[in-house]
Amino acid sequence: MFHHRHLVAAAALSASLLALPALADQGKSTATPTSQELLAKSSAAEWRRPDPDNLLVMQLATGRVLIELAPDFTPLHAANIRTLVRQHYFDGLAIVRVQDNFVTQWDDPAGDDGGDPKKVRSLGKAKATLPPEFTRPIDPKLAWTALPDGDVYAPEVGFSEGFPVARDPASGQEWLTHCYGMVGVGRDNDLETGNGSALYAVIGQAPRRLDRNLAVIGRVLEGMPLLSGLPRGTGPMGFYARPAQRTIIESVRLAADLPPAQRPSLQVLRTDSPTFTAMIEAKRNRRDAFYAVPAGKVDLCSIDVPVRTAKTVAATKL
Repeated sequence: MFHHRHLVAAAALSASLLALPALADQGKSTATPTSQELLAKSSAAEWRRPDPDNLLVMQLATGRVLIELAPDFTPLHAANIRTLVRQHYFDGLAIVRVQDNFVTQWDDPAGDDGGDPKKVRSLGKAKATLPPEFTRPIDPKLAWTALPDGDVYAPEVGFSEGFPVARDPASGQEWLTHCYGMVGVGRDNDLETGNGSALYAVIGQAPRRLDRNLAVIGRVLEGMPLLSGLPRGTGPMGFYARPAQRTIIESVRLAADLPPAQRPSLQVLRTDSPTFTAMIEAKRNRRDAFYAVPAGKVDLCSIDVPVRTAKTVAATKL
């Protein structure tokens, strides 16, 4: 005889079996695509080519370093750096400082402590002093992709024009941040002494305490291992104690001044694109096999804006 409890058990089993496909679908729906998967599906319109007038090509014996300037945030410094570059100011100067977990700096060694002031290279037509440009008024016309998780150093953070940016709506100001690979202008205590003749790249944990205290002029798009992998300086603040330890800069040019065939062919993912927004969410909620517990949050400097070359694009289409 088939009892009522057997009917209940059978019904429960049947319901469980029917639910299995739904649970499987639910498991699939919670899987977050990886950055590589998102980039593979991105459209051509979501990528941009850096303006060659804003792209610095620094040549070292070990390879090239490409730096994109950010003139919408630091226009006076960008203009002064272009002037210095077009005068070949940096040619033959050197990387003089590599401080572990902090910065790599290049400038005129004669102008550093212990240098020979009589041998300091002329700035030519470039200006010796500039207004600080540590922040700028928030511009609603600039694209803005906000991070939803907050920040320790600013009321709001996000990305604009490919750069990590912080904002303070109360003051109406925004500024570029000291994330890995960002490039800033060295200065003395006087706030106007940073003219672009001394530059540094962040090579360690993001020193965000420097935000709004130095002019940040752009970021490295290619060649970070050439800067971050250098021997650390043993002098104070990571300066090289002996001239022989320095890395000589062979040349720095604007891509716009190179013959078209020699210009770097780079594309940068637009930070106002759907793919970049999806990448932020993927970083916040990694659900692949390795991550047992998705963080559910991400900080500004943990997100790299993807860069690719035309060769990479062509190879992908083959």
